[in-house]
Amino acid sequence: MNRFVFGFLLAAIVALGTVTISSADTMSSGAAATATIVTPDHLKWSPCQGLNGCSQAVVWGDPTNTTGALYVMRLKLDDGVKVPVHWHNDTERVTVLSGTLLFAVGHTIDPAKTTALSAGSFLVIPANVHHYGIAKGETIVQIAGNGPWTMNLMR
Repeated sequence: MNRFVFGFLLAAIVALGTVTISSADTMSSGAAATATIVTPDHLKWSPCQGLNGCSQAVVWGDPTNTTGALYVMRLKLDDGVKVPVHWHNDTERVTVLSGTLLFAVGHTIDPAKTTALSAGSFLVIPANVHHYGIAKGETIVQIAGNGPWTMNLMR
């Protein structure tokens, strides 16, 4: 789109004051589309089961759902927390929101083999891939996947 057309559209939007965006589903049903907004102060953090120095919060959806529905959750890791070698039944999509996650694929934790992922980094871990992480500084990651979320530890 050239700058003139973009500028014209922007001016039209400003002149109208508001814009309603509807999906095909909402247009055919007549129902208004709504947005879900979750601010950090509304998250309910709870301890991660079996991992000291870790807290978790559901952002959207239900990680325990058995229907394959999408969920989004966050993990807050204290500095130095080692997330043991594990794997998931479904693809995991991870965004580092703050801190640094030292991440690696493998069967044993080896800090020398990790890649430092700073805030803004994103990774996709396919199902059944053995991996681990180490928090450098307090680190918050956001995980998205299809339920149910499982964490199968390798011991």
